[in-house]
Amino acid sequence: MKPMLWIAPAILVLSVTAHGQVTPQWEISGDYSYARANLNGSSFTLNGGGGALAQNLNDWFGARFEANAFGTTTAGTRVTMQTVTFGPVFTYRKLSRVTLYGDVEFGDVHASAGYLGISTSANKFAMNAGGGVDFALNERAAIRVQGNYLMTRFLNARQDNLQVSTALVIRIGQQY
Repeated sequence: MKPMLWIAPAILVLSVTAHGQVTPQWEISGDYSYARANLNGSSFTLNGGGGALAQNLNDWFGARFEANAFGTTTAGTRVTMQTVTFGPVFTYRKLSRVTLYGDVEFGDVHASAGYLGISTSANKFAMNAGGGVDFALNERAAIRVQGNYLMTRFLNARQDNLQVSTALVIRIGQQY
């Protein structure tokens, strides 16, 4: 019975086609994210989600605002982390159903007490750099897979974190 549950979604996805590469004016996405926080070799994982709003200025350059929230329990303490970043996006749109991109974003990270051993909640600098690929479902929707290096600074030390996300992207308008 379980394999039968996948037949209808598979037929729907396979029957939807992209009609060539169109550059949207705006992209709105909602994601699930996994983060691996790291401090001096000790690490733990967080799960969460977020969203992004991007404006494409032409077919290869745009800007993205992104916000994410994560949480987990580590060493018996519930900890959270939120990021808010903004920066340029460089896109390769020469393939009909696949869009590749790279981005670098700068902003703020807020963490609760207990995160990486901090004693009180704090806001610090964050940099998010990486890239991904959008797989077009049709002209207005895509599935995004992305990986990012997330640099934060707590306890006078740099943390080199990993963030992996998957998202649904809604494309609005058309760039002329």
